[in-house]
Amino acid sequence: MLDFENTKCECGHQNPVDTVLCENCGKPLEEAEAELDTPLEMRYDGIARRSQKSNPSIIDRVWNFFSSVKVAVRLIVITLLASMIGTIFTQENAFVSFDPSTYYEERYGWIGEWYYKLGFSNTYESWWFIGLLVMIGTSLVICSLDRVLPLYRALNKQQIRKHMQFLTRQRTVYTGELTGSAEGWTARMAEQLKRKRYRVHTDGSALLAEKNRFSRWGPYINHIGLIVFLLAVLLRSIPGWSMDNYVTIPEGDTVQIPDTNYYIKNEKFTLEYYSDAELPKELKGTARAKLYETKAVLYECTADCDDPAAGPKLKEEMRHNIIVNDPLSYKGLKAYQFGYDDAPKLKAVRPVLIDKKTGKTYGPFELEMRNPQLNYTLGPYTLELKQTYMDFALDDKGQPTTKSREPNAPAFVFLIKGPDLPESGEPYMYFPKQIDKEKFSQDVINGEIGKRFELKVPSMEGVTFAGIVSSLNIRTDRAMPFIWFGAGISMFGLLIGTYWQHRRVWARVDDGRVTLGAHTNKNNYGMRADVASALSGTGIVVEPKSLDNGGNKA
Repeated sequence: MLDFENTKCECGHQNPVDTVLCENCGKPLEEAEAELDTPLEMRYDGIARRSQKSNPSIIDRVWNFFSSVKVAVRLIVITLLASMIGTIFTQENAFVSFDPSTYYEERYGWIGEWYYKLGFSNTYESWWFIGLLVMIGTSLVICSLDRVLPLYRALNKQQIRKHMQFLTRQRTVYTGELTGSAEGWTARMAEQLKRKRYRVHTDGSALLAEKNRFSRWGPYINHIGLIVFLLAVLLRSIPGWSMDNYVTIPEGDTVQIPDTNYYIKNEKFTLEYYSDAELPKELKGTARAKLYETKAVLYECTADCDDPAAGPKLKEEMRHNIIVNDPLSYKGLKAYQFGYDDAPKLKAVRPVLIDKKTGKTYGPFELEMRNPQLNYTLGPYTLELKQTYMDFALDDKGQPTTKSREPNAPAFVFLIKGPDLPESGEPYMYFPKQIDKEKFSQDVINGEIGKRFELKVPSMEGVTFAGIVSSLNIRTDRAMPFIWFGAGISMFGLLIGTYWQHRRVWARVDDGRVTLGAHTNKNNYGMRADVASALSGTGIVVEPKSLDNGGNKA
C-alpha cells in the first residue's frame, strides 16, 4: 500500500493521501518513483483508488475484496463451473410427470442420487447459485466505482502545463531545439492536431490536445450493461416475473396453468404419421410423427377460482392451433407444443361395491383418475377418498409413493363406512387395473376388509380411456426485455472500448526547447504516427520509431 507523509506538490497543489502523481502538474510525489526514468503508470493519471488505502477499515476490506479483478474472475469461473454441472442431468423444472426424489436414482444410479441430494437438480434456482450472481453483481458495481471515480477526477481536472518529468516519462516523447517563436510553434502544432480531430487547449507556450475521451468510459458502460443483465436474471426468480412449466392435457380436458388464473383446453389433438413412401429406406416400417397439433382454447377464470365445489367461471380469451414453433401467445404467456403421449391411459372407471357377505352390489359410481370426488354414497355405505397415487410404487422403506403424475398405475385409498363397520370406518385400497391388483397384492393389503368387500368394474363398458395426451410448455418471461436491454448496453460499451482509443498530447516550450509527451490507452504505434505527422506540419521531421520512449510495445 502507498503512504505519503507529505502530499503537497512543489507546484502548491495539495493532493489526497496515497496519490502517486500530482493531480495538477503530474510530478511523481514519491521520492523513489521520482528517481526512475521508466514510463509512468497512467491508468488513472496516478490518482489513488479507495482500494489502495494504507490503513483500511473493515468496510474498506470488504470494498477491497469486491474491487479485486482476481476475485471477480474467480467468482465468474465458479459460476461457470456450477452452470456446467447443472447441465449434466435434466433439471427438475423440465419434468412433465416424473418425481425427482426417485427419478435421478432410478435413471442414473448413485451418481444421480447424490446429484439430487446436493441440489444440483435445481441448480439455477438454488440459493447458492443466486448468491453467486449477487456477488458477481456486487463485484461489478464496486469494481466500477473504485475505478471510474478516480478516472473522472483525472480527466475532469487536466492541466495544460505539465511537469517536465511527467512529459519525459510518457511512452511517446519528443525533445528538441526550436528556432522561432514559442507561441507561433504552439499555434502551428495546435492547427495540425485539430486537423486530426483533436480538441486542443493552449496556455501560452503550453499545449494539451486529446481525442476520443469517450472510449475510456467503454468498460464502465459494459459493466452497467452486465449489471442490468444480472438484475434481470435475478428478477426471474421473483414470482410473476418468469415461468417455465409443463402441463399435460388429455384430449377433451381443461386444466389450470400453474400459478395463473388461466385454463387451457385440449379441444382436439391431431396426430399424423409419415407413410412408408415418404420415409427413407432405413426408416421404413417405423412410426414417425409428421404432424402433432393441439387445437387449444385459452380461458381466464373470472369467479370462484379457488372454490372446487362451485367450479371456476371461465371466460374464453383466444383459440389457436399449437404446433411446433408456432405457440399460442397471449399477453406475454406462450404455450409451446412440447410432445404427446398416445399410449392408452385410464381416464375414469365405473366400479361397483360388492358385499361378499350378503352378495349385494351397490353402485356403480364414476371414479375419475385425475380429479376424483372425495365422497361417494353407495346404498347404506359411504366411501371417503383419503389418498390418491397416480403411479403407485413402494420406496426403499416399503412406504407407498408415486413415481409420476400420470395414471400409469393408479391407486386409491378409501375409508368405507356403514352397517357392521366401526364408526371411524375401515381403509380399503383399490387398484383399477387388474395387473396392478396382482402386482401389489391388493387382497393382502386390505386384509379382513378385503374378505368382505370388493370394488370392481363389471365390464369394459365401465372403463373410459383418455384421448391422446398433449404436453405443452408454458412460458412467461417479463424479464427478457431487460435482459436484451442489458446485453445491448454491454455490447455498446464493448464496441466503444474496443474500436476507439483515448489519445492525449502535452507539449511545452521552455527557453527555445520543445518537450512533448503523448499517451494512449492502446495502439501506441498509431499515437506515434499522429505525433510525427503533426510535428512534420510544424517543420520538425521525425520518424515515428524515434518517438518510442525506451522499448515500449506498440
